[in-house]
Amino acid sequence: MNIKIWAGVFSILFAASSCDDFLDINDNPNSPISADVQLVLPQAITASASIANQFNSYGGHFGGFIANAGGFSGFGNLLNYNLQPTDYNNLWVNTYQDPLADLNYVISETEGIDELAFYNAAAKIMTVVNYQRLVDAFGDIPYSQSLKGEEGINAPVYDDAASIYQNLLVKLDEAMDIIDNAEFPLRLTRASDPLFGSRTATERSIGEQMLDWKRYANTLKLRILVRLGDAGGFAGLDLNFVASDNTPAGSAFLEDDAVVNPGYEKNRPNPTWATWGRTTADALANSSRVPTTFSFSFYNGTKISDSGRGETMFVNFPTTPINQLGNEVGNPTIVAGQVTWASNQAGLAGTGVLKGPGMGRPLMLLAEARFLQAEAELNGFIAGDYIETYYEGITASFAYLYEDENGGLVQAPAPLVTAYTNNNAGNRLVEIEAAADNTQRLEAIITQKYIAMNMITSDEAWNEYRRTGFPSTVAGGAPPFDIASNKSNVTSRADRLPTRILYPSSEQSFNASNYRVVDFTSERIFWDIN
Repeated sequence: MNIKIWAGVFSILFAASSCDDFLDINDNPNSPISADVQLVLPQAITASASIANQFNSYGGHFGGFIANAGGFSGFGNLLNYNLQPTDYNNLWVNTYQDPLADLNYVISETEGIDELAFYNAAAKIMTVVNYQRLVDAFGDIPYSQSLKGEEGINAPVYDDAASIYQNLLVKLDEAMDIIDNAEFPLRLTRASDPLFGSRTATERSIGEQMLDWKRYANTLKLRILVRLGDAGGFAGLDLNFVASDNTPAGSAFLEDDAVVNPGYEKNRPNPTWATWGRTTADALANSSRVPTTFSFSFYNGTKISDSGRGETMFVNFPTTPINQLGNEVGNPTIVAGQVTWASNQAGLAGTGVLKGPGMGRPLMLLAEARFLQAEAELNGFIAGDYIETYYEGITASFAYLYEDENGGLVQAPAPLVTAYTNNNAGNRLVEIEAAADNTQRLEAIITQKYIAMNMITSDEAWNEYRRTGFPSTVAGGAPPFDIASNKSNVTSRADRLPTRILYPSSEQSFNASNYRVVDFTSERIFWDIN
């Protein structure tokens, strides 16, 4: 894969002139390497957020969140899962070409340079984010030989997915060690760190900012270990950070949503808003999709009553137009002129999933972090009260949805969670104490994670469904209980869903010696044991 790094750098320098909020740095002409990485790192983090939106849309369709609306045709392969190599090329090409190429450049330019240690560590953490996404979607991928076109490697081999996962754990440990042991590092400024540096209106302390980077790395490590299901691997997981020269002591997992915001606004909107909300000219960005009957059943009382979150997420809740993917007979059109996944309830406009063009783009929700912890605690992999952590996950989901475009809380989450649990007393998908065994307890955890990720990080919900089989589905059942398209051509799986997507057609052209044909109805990602 021949990536022209310097062409990317020059394009970044050109783009920087129009991004005065988050790329406004003081260039030192006597320190060109430092200036370069200060420009390239934020671009790579922002590109990772943009790719996260593309994975969210992919996961929304396969994970049972998005259905076809009325008034449109030509949905093609989406309706019957007759996948082709040309489908989802963007996930592969864009990930390698944008964030990974830039991150690789930052790492190579900062390796072993103490003053740039924080840039190196952040780039390594973000590299893990992007490679894990690719593994979870495609399985074996180019890894050890990827991005080495400058070294003459233009046909990189495909590494074993499980081995890549193990190496990602090593990279995360390495990044955290670099943060702790750097002696005289330059700080990541608000301009160079649109993930944790821009969390507040003023510059944060270096220690708190880098502690958040370590927390993110440790939570990514937790995600990998939970997905591996390897009890032995948890022995190396930090559960409580002690103070180092560069970070204070504190919780070892995320304490807030990991959200990228490089200065999104109406003319440079959040990519999720640009995809599912409105254009810069205020036209609807999408009018061909509605929520699925399956996902909506977790809000409208069919499986769970959740008006608290439903009112923030869906137009005209609870009478939002919904459909089963594949149904083209009498399928509803969207509410005219309204964004489907945006609240129009009094006092709640600007909350929920699509808050506005200036909202941040989540890479990982605090809710996901808490549900990962709860599962690890349930299985005895780490110490802790899984029941308490589980409800912290639900609370975090309400808190995120009740934030406005600028991150301010519109309503406190605690009373909303109390109403939610009271309205669903005895329902084991909400009240985890009502579950009879660990299988049912896991179902509650994963179902609540699925709800929290709806149209935010839907690909992670899709990954977790494939790993655990939750939320439960009934193939061929009524639309609220069947996650699959009713036109599915997949017959080798009970749930009638694909197991994966295909390697892209671009690999057929540029890496033919390593490209292979896979069966999307039977070949599974290595962690998919269901």
